Amino acid sequence: MDRERFQELVEQAVVDLPEFFKEKLENIAIVIEDHPPLDVASHYPGALLLGLYRGVPLPERSVWSLHPYPDVISIYQRNIERICHSEQQIVQQVRETVMHEIGHYFGMDEEQLRELGLG
Repeated sequence: MDRERFQELVEQAVVDLPEFFKEKLENIAIVIEDHPPLDVASHYPGALLLGLYRGVPLPERSVWSLHPYPDVISIYQRNIERICHSEQQIVQQVRETVMHEIGHYFGMDEEQLRELGLG
C-alpha cells in the first residue's frame, strides 16, 4: 500500500474516534514510519511493534508539569502490512492500532486495552 493511502487510513481512524476522546487530544503528533528504529525495537525483543506511544499519559500530568513537546504516536506501516493479507485487514488493523496507542495516551495499560479488545 502506498504511503498516501496508509496516511488516509490513519487520519480516518482519528476522525472516527468518539467525540469525547477527540476533544481531549492535545499536543499529540501521529507519525507513520516503515519500522520502529533499532533503539526502540531493542526494548521489545521478539515483538512485532505495530505502533508506539511516547509521552506522558494524561493521568500522570499536573498543572505544575512542563510538557513543551508533543506526545508522539508512531504507526509502523510495514509491520502492519506484514500481518495483514488484504486491504480490509489493513484498514481494521490501522484502526485498532491507532485506538490502542491513543488508549496509552489516556493512561490505559496493556491489560485494560486487552479488556476493551484492543490488545
